[in-house]
Amino acid sequence: MKLLVSALEHSANVHLRYLTKELGDEIQLSGIFDESLGESIVDLRSTAIMGFVDALTKLPFFFRLKDQMVELAHDADKVLLIDSSGFNLPLAKALRKRYPNKEIIYYILPQAWAWKKKRIPVLEKTITKLCSILPFEPSYYSPLAPIEYVGHPLLDEITVQKTSLSPTGIITFMPGSRPGEIKKLMDIFREVRAKIKCTAMLVVPAHFSHTKIDELYGDISAFEITHDAHATLANSDFAFICSGTATLEACLIQTPFVLVYIAKKLDYIIGRALIKLQYAGLGNLLFDYHYHTPLHPEFIQDEVTVENLYNSYLTMDREKFFKQASQLRLFLQHGSAKRMSDIIKEQQ
Repeated sequence: MKLLVSALEHSANVHLRYLTKELGDEIQLSGIFDESLGESIVDLRSTAIMGFVDALTKLPFFFRLKDQMVELAHDADKVLLIDSSGFNLPLAKALRKRYPNKEIIYYILPQAWAWKKKRIPVLEKTITKLCSILPFEPSYYSPLAPIEYVGHPLLDEITVQKTSLSPTGIITFMPGSRPGEIKKLMDIFREVRAKIKCTAMLVVPAHFSHTKIDELYGDISAFEITHDAHATLANSDFAFICSGTATLEACLIQTPFVLVYIAKKLDYIIGRALIKLQYAGLGNLLFDYHYHTPLHPEFIQDEVTVENLYNSYLTMDREKFFKQASQLRLFLQHGSAKRMSDIIKEQQ
């Protein structure tokens, strides 16, 4: 089977890697994905964007890339779109227009429940199979929508979990993977680290060069660098984590933490106007939906101060978090790779 794939984000490619293990050798990939998975039509580094402003400047590039994908779809048996709604939803519309009968599978759906609910009828009309990784998401769609909760990919990928809160003396700092995030948080993280007597671990993406680390992180002499986020979190007493997938990973590993995020001012203003959510962290959104209470503290924009972060470190009820995080794992049920493989292999 020839499968055209559109996976632009790093996290999407992590999920795709686990999915390909389930799919086996009979599935041939083409399209956009990490070079470690095959021959992609584009270097993923060129698709990276940081905020709304950056996205606008790269529009011509993405228009050309979309057209290229539509042409490639001619020889594909099925199409798999993963996350990245800003690119994948217009691509899906173009594919449906050109190929009315082409099977289009969307894995990790646009968060239409959070903003732009008008996208939901468009998704129902355009996508053959909607594969949700959030248990509550199907409830936002019509009863006859082709949507299914397939499980959460992190439950395939996380192989470690804290078994107790026995102290290790290790604190983990995760300032994100995007340059803008890292530069905004590292000065604050350095000050917080100076106030805590601990072994301080700094999670750095494995693909960062020494030159890039020096440029982005500044003085990191008070930290020990690690590339293994999951194992490090499992061995940590506490963590300070930039908003993103890593916060849900910490929830599932059951490591107490606080979420922090500082966006560009214009991006934050636009985001607040468009997205009406009570929480930034997916762990909090999931837990609040099911249990009507947040799971962990969050500090956004001007709230990201040394004092706020340090006070949360001192006062957070870690036992309560530990117990509630185990409930979140039960709520998510299972991983998604096996079910996704079955869906892709199914005959129409």
